[in-house]
Amino acid sequence: MDTNLYDRNFYLGQEGGSRQSAEQLLPIVLRMLNPRSILDVGCGVGTWLAVAIEQGVSDVVGVDGAYVERDLLQMPGERFIACDLTKEMDLKRSFDLVISLEVAEHLPAIWADVFIDNLVRHGPVVLFSAAVPCGGGTGHVNEQWPAYWADRFERRGYIAIDCLRELVWNNEKIEWWYRQNTILYVESEYLTSHPRLMTECERRVGIPLPLVHPELFETMRYPKLGLRDIAKNLPGAVKRWFLFWKSQLLRSRTSRQGQNKAAK
Repeated sequence: MDTNLYDRNFYLGQEGGSRQSAEQLLPIVLRMLNPRSILDVGCGVGTWLAVAIEQGVSDVVGVDGAYVERDLLQMPGERFIACDLTKEMDLKRSFDLVISLEVAEHLPAIWADVFIDNLVRHGPVVLFSAAVPCGGGTGHVNEQWPAYWADRFERRGYIAIDCLRELVWNNEKIEWWYRQNTILYVESEYLTSHPRLMTECERRVGIPLPLVHPELFETMRYPKLGLRDIAKNLPGAVKRWFLFWKSQLLRSRTSRQGQNKAAK
């Protein structure tokens, strides 16, 4: 995991979209679960926890690497814990809801099981999303379809409840990757005392579908070229331009010579 990728510009670049997404998606989850405590693993600058606090959840903790600059935090600084996400983590307490959104794909596959262990160790419900193959993004080293993660949660007694994607799929105020990838994983024993979640579970049997959001499809279909891509393609473009105008010049010269001969 190259921590140098996650600098100040990385977090500032995603801040607006992340907050707006949290403001739209998190209230749905809070109404469904009514959590009184939340842990965000891979919290970044704490945008989602800041929104949780605004929604009335005061007991929050955010965990991420020491590379997160503290002056960027949107959550109370004393609620942030610096931690290596590839190592075993035990905060010695449980939370009503554990969040980990678009984090797992940044960790090498050899640490995937350790990471999932860290999530389930801290609560019975996990709000989880991770980038799919070809999803694009900074520092993605383990992009996987939902079945990859669902299998790992299932081995630990957690059931996938894919009840959120259909609710937010067309909400353009939420970034497409959250709409495409966000799934609840719930401990099987926890379901017995939560009828609404049990109902959602019974409605959706099986592995979460490997969905691709139209916005991702369009991004792949019509990629935006950055400066590096333009620079890479420029020599070929210049060469083609030169050959085109050379052929036009020769054609024009040949045409003029023919006209001169005809005039004589």
